[in-house]
Amino acid sequence: MRKKWLNSAGAAVLAFSAATSVSAADYPSKNIQGIIMWGAGGSTDSVMRTVTPDAEKLLGTDVILVNRPGGSGALATKFVNAKRADGYTLLMGAENPQIYKVLGLSKIDYSDMIPVSLLAQGISIFVARNETPYNNLKEFIDYAKAHPKDVKVGSTGPAGLPSILLSILKSDQKFEVTSVPYNGDSPALTALLSGAVDVMPITYGVAKEYIRAGQVKVIGLMDKKPNDQLPGVEPVTTYFPHLAGKLPYSAFFGIFAKAGTPDDVVNKLSQAFNTAAAQGDFKKLIEDKGYEYLGLSGQKAADYVERFRKVGSWTVYEAGAAKFSPAKFNIEKIHD
Repeated sequence: MRKKWLNSAGAAVLAFSAATSVSAADYPSKNIQGIIMWGAGGSTDSVMRTVTPDAEKLLGTDVILVNRPGGSGALATKFVNAKRADGYTLLMGAENPQIYKVLGLSKIDYSDMIPVSLLAQGISIFVARNETPYNNLKEFIDYAKAHPKDVKVGSTGPAGLPSILLSILKSDQKFEVTSVPYNGDSPALTALLSGAVDVMPITYGVAKEYIRAGQVKVIGLMDKKPNDQLPGVEPVTTYFPHLAGKLPYSAFFGIFAKAGTPDDVVNKLSQAFNTAAAQGDFKKLIEDKGYEYLGLSGQKAADYVERFRKVGSWTVYEAGAAKFSPAKFNIEKIHD
């Protein structure tokens, strides 16, 4: 009887394996759902809705895009991870999940998922009111040191990108400013224009039109090399070379699958989205919006998001904004 049961169980395993192989070979055989972690009209939404139509043509099926905002993207991340690992439910997100664990927002981050395609990244900068007496990051920090807490810096909360960029600076230089929180980049920029704050760390794409109009000035680039989109703006490592290991740190946009999704399914998805992103229309949109094309998948994509996980997690922890230590999740620290 036992032998008969084992034979039946073995046959079931073989049948399941065969079915999995066939479904992977035939993928996709139905529509794919793309879950966007932010609301309609935002940067993540715009990027995903631009690249997806060309990816659909290559995949031969529709990709139904659904906005599921909430919890800084945690709701969408949990939703995707509650589905089967079959490539039919994808997460279309930004950088936020990389600090979920230390913030206590979720037990899942991108280290628990597969990066299908990293499409683009932002350019992180510091902008200031035109009237301020500093024109680069060294002058800004020197002024802040001489006038403790007199400088008002806009933020979007303790774990938002602006606060992380400011904390990266503070990890090398000790200075104090007054942080003024706003509910998003747009209200913070409005506050900067009105003089309510003096400085705002931000993504270039968000502030691009204000910069072009001469309403604010760029005082620094949070990168270790110059950027063609910002001629004449010195990278922060010109003044503080020890920050190189933590840079660049910026917003990024990527497509992720649940861990366990078959390799050939992931490969089909990666090829479709990377090919779509490499086309001229998408690249032009990215540059027009003030972002940079990436087109990464496989190990390069995994390494990219892991570095963000290390830098972001330790930065918010050392700034006192985290609920848990990164060490709890075996997240290594990047040393200078």
